[in-house]
Amino acid sequence: MSNIETIVDSIENRISKVLHKLEVLKQTNAKLSAELSISQQKLSQQEEQIASWEEKYETLKFANSILGSDESKKETKLKINALIREIDYCISQLSE
Repeated sequence: MSNIETIVDSIENRISKVLHKLEVLKQTNAKLSAELSISQQKLSQQEEQIASWEEKYETLKFANSILGSDESKKETKLKINALIREIDYCISQLSE
């Protein structure tokens, strides 16, 4: 009988250790999930900020080309033509 009790105690010990490890892993998983969520929010904010800065850069580049030298006049004309095409496309979409 003593041998069976030793085996049962050993199994209970192992189960207890496994359950403890499971609880530790659950806590670690919850912590990592929270960190991932925070990191994803930061990434999203940074992507929005990058998009905003790119838009500002393009606007500034366009403004500089309007005010710039003769070399940039061709680029300015091309951009104005592109804007006109976009507006025409939008008008045609609205009229359909």
